[in-house]
Amino acid sequence: MTQNLKRLFARSMTEPDFVAAPASPPRSARRRLSFVMIAGALAIIGALAAGYYFAMRPVNLRIAVGPTNSDDLKVVQALAQAYNQGNSQIRLRLLQTDGAVASAEALADGKADLAIIRGDLDVPRNAQAVATLRKNVVAIWVPPQGKGRGRKAAPKITKIAQLAGHRVGVVGRTPANVNLLKVILQQYGVDPAKVEIVQFSANETAEAIKSQKADAYLAAGPVNSKITTDAIAASTRGTPTFLAIDAAEAIAQNHPAYEASQIPAGSLGGVDRPADEVKTISFSHHIVARRGISESTIAIFTRQLFSIGQSLKNDFPPAARIETPDTDKDATIPVHPGAAAFVDGDEKTFLDRYSDYIWWGLMLVSAMGSAGAWFAGYLKKDERSINTSQRDRLLDMLAAARHSDSMEELDQMQAEADNILRDALACYEHGTIEEGTLTAFNIALEQFHNAVTDRKLLLISMPQHLQRASAQFRAAGTA
Repeated sequence: MTQNLKRLFARSMTEPDFVAAPASPPRSARRRLSFVMIAGALAIIGALAAGYYFAMRPVNLRIAVGPTNSDDLKVVQALAQAYNQGNSQIRLRLLQTDGAVASAEALADGKADLAIIRGDLDVPRNAQAVATLRKNVVAIWVPPQGKGRGRKAAPKITKIAQLAGHRVGVVGRTPANVNLLKVILQQYGVDPAKVEIVQFSANETAEAIKSQKADAYLAAGPVNSKITTDAIAASTRGTPTFLAIDAAEAIAQNHPAYEASQIPAGSLGGVDRPADEVKTISFSHHIVARRGISESTIAIFTRQLFSIGQSLKNDFPPAARIETPDTDKDATIPVHPGAAAFVDGDEKTFLDRYSDYIWWGLMLVSAMGSAGAWFAGYLKKDERSINTSQRDRLLDMLAAARHSDSMEELDQMQAEADNILRDALACYEHGTIEEGTLTAFNIALEQFHNAVTDRKLLLISMPQHLQRASAQFRAAGTA
């Protein structure tokens, strides 16, 4: 069909009386449509690139930890260095604090995403457990010296209930260890007010023991804590007496943050320190995350945490103490869903995490395609309207050609028909009109050319005086 139109177009161009018409100017609608299509494609590519960037970019997590020079800070520094290397999806930024209490406050206030907190202190409401950084045992011992400070001799202390009226030294300046001692004393019916409690910093403890500044001492830390073993080693004149916390289970029952535990024989710096297993209580330092951090982010963080911990355990043994969190529903600190997914082996895959986004993305692309199609049709509305008016004009010229008495008029209509033909072919190539409309143009153009040809032959065969008479008669009829 297009070939037929092209033949007609060639026929029109070869008419002897054809007057060349200026070429049609470029259609603005076509340019607008091309611009819209390019803009739409760029928008889709940009959206996909942005989605990939946001899905794969490293996530920066702020972790609060303290105090300065503490084991917790050293562990987190080693972890942060490992996280921030390579292509890790998680980056750690340290937020150094004065201790576990300040770290918990930073998490509660939203200043930190993660924090190292102590399980027997107030846990922020927005905290969810990710891992157990370390477990601490409570060691209470009496130095071998039998004399109290400024006294000839002091009764030998072998039980916690005998601490009333004595001075107890607490290793570490944190108030949490003092509260811990009070919990133990109250369980044994000892009024904390009847016990003189004095605190020493870690570097002051050895001198305090040598100077006999207290009758008994309490330290809390991991079983192999250097602070605890150094403090006990300061008791150089014999073997210290370790006080067992026989009521450990009762304390754990009344205070869920504590657990009944044991100090293994020989674990505090020598085969006789202690000589036998000692009952005690323990508590944990936890890595907690702020509620609201995405499940996938914490799942990735937890997976990398234990992977890094295994790789660091040879060069940095404290990293080997990290344990999975308690995932029971009645856990003291509720577990974060991301950490629970890692522990239970239910981590979501890429498709599981982003299937909803992919589905909505496809829906959006489909909607954009429909909108683009509608907009393209809207842009072509003017062209279709012009094309319809041109087809009507062609039909009007067909009727006029059958009654025309002027060769010049027929030539003008022929030139106009050629322009209409150009526009029709351009509209067909642009997709503005369909093949059925082009068929209608074909029929109308064939009829018009036949009418022009027949009318020209008739005018050529008529004498000139008859042509003039016919023209005058027609002019008088239209006057």
